[in-house]
Amino acid sequence: MGEKIRNRDILLSHGITDSRRIVLDITERVLQKLDAYERLKSFVRLEGDTLHIGNRTRDLTKKKAIYVLSAGKAANHMAMALDEILGERLTKGVAIVKIAEPTDRYANTEVFVGGHPLPNYEGVRGCRRMLELVDRADRDDLFIVLISGGSTALMGYPVDRITLEEKMAATDIMLKSNMRVTDINVIRGHISQMNRGRLGQRIAGRGAEIISLNIWDALDWPPLRDYGEPVAMRGTPVGPDASTFEDARRIISQHGLRGRLPASVEAYIFNGTEAQETPKSIPRATYFMLNILADSCRSAAEAAAELGIDYMILTTSLEGESKDAGMVLAGIAKEIQRYNRPLRPPCLVFSAGETSTRIADNSEIKGHGGPSQEMAAAFALIAREATGACLLSIDTEGTDGTTEMAGGITDSQTYQLAADRGIDLREALRGHAVYEALSRLGDCVFTGNTGTNLCDFNVLYVPQRKD
Repeated sequence: MGEKIRNRDILLSHGITDSRRIVLDITERVLQKLDAYERLKSFVRLEGDTLHIGNRTRDLTKKKAIYVLSAGKAANHMAMALDEILGERLTKGVAIVKIAEPTDRYANTEVFVGGHPLPNYEGVRGCRRMLELVDRADRDDLFIVLISGGSTALMGYPVDRITLEEKMAATDIMLKSNMRVTDINVIRGHISQMNRGRLGQRIAGRGAEIISLNIWDALDWPPLRDYGEPVAMRGTPVGPDASTFEDARRIISQHGLRGRLPASVEAYIFNGTEAQETPKSIPRATYFMLNILADSCRSAAEAAAELGIDYMILTTSLEGESKDAGMVLAGIAKEIQRYNRPLRPPCLVFSAGETSTRIADNSEIKGHGGPSQEMAAAFALIAREATGACLLSIDTEGTDGTTEMAGGITDSQTYQLAADRGIDLREALRGHAVYEALSRLGDCVFTGNTGTNLCDFNVLYVPQRKD
């Protein structure tokens, strides 16, 4: 397996290189540990006619056809692993990915490059292909469904009364309203033919069995004692949905979206009937969890212990405005370095979650960027007062916001280096053009497809203060 961080040399060519090396080493170890290809190869194996999944088995002599449907930002690695494991046993696979990498290799899997965060026509084509396979299945067939974060957008096939363009417009408005992703997904799910259990409902209608393997990026999922045991899942394309049309209506009203969303979307939500509701139960379905959001910090803690550096996990539920979170982390760095609290330096502080960026008007946008890059840029504004402190913030799947970069890295020298080059980080944040600013500084982190998706991961290193 190659290195995940592909521009490490550039990131170490300036700034506080000792601190940067530590956060890069930790992040590399985390991404390697979470790669879905390796995770699945250790979780699923085929021995003769017996398929082992976690602690459970299936006798494949009782299955006529085996289909693998995969969607999400880690779908490439997940689909490749199952394609390889099943070999000739795989009847057909369909994967909807965010980025098709030139190194991806499949034997019997069709790949569609969907859109994220906005759905696209290629994703719709992938959904239709999946449904073609479902609609010819029967009770003796098995569907192995591989789901990772981003599947809601990548499988953005709208209901018949709503066009793809209208769903795209609704998604864009919600994403720029600083809404929680969980709330956005309630609305998107109710106007989708695939999400919030709709795909599972369609498979169940044919009587086929479902086994779903999930990389779950939702906040606040409780720790798991045994990943090999099935879990109760909800809200995935094949998992029952606890939300209702009434919940979607409440969310629209609470966020002041009434009259802002496309008329077809509002009409469908506010006139939705019980017959159109998402499924609340799905028979013959078993769900396994491969990774949860908190696993990034757990893996980071293991890496820190191996390196002999003191650490703390600050939170695995970080939300709110990205730039504010960056400034708070810089404040924590100052507190550690000056007053030895909550830890004594040198130390590492880990956090994970899903911060966001509010854009009230598209005219504000002067460039490109994403939440992780904004967090790193905002950190630099305050971190100049914490000598040697360094923050790396990435979207673990490898693309942050509207860019091909995973995120950014800044340290206590970044603010001055930017000023020396005529780069105004505050103006970059105001104009949502941090990508352009950090690119000029050589501070954008590039990974490409990482093979996982556990939302945002942030690692802060604080050395001892040098007077």
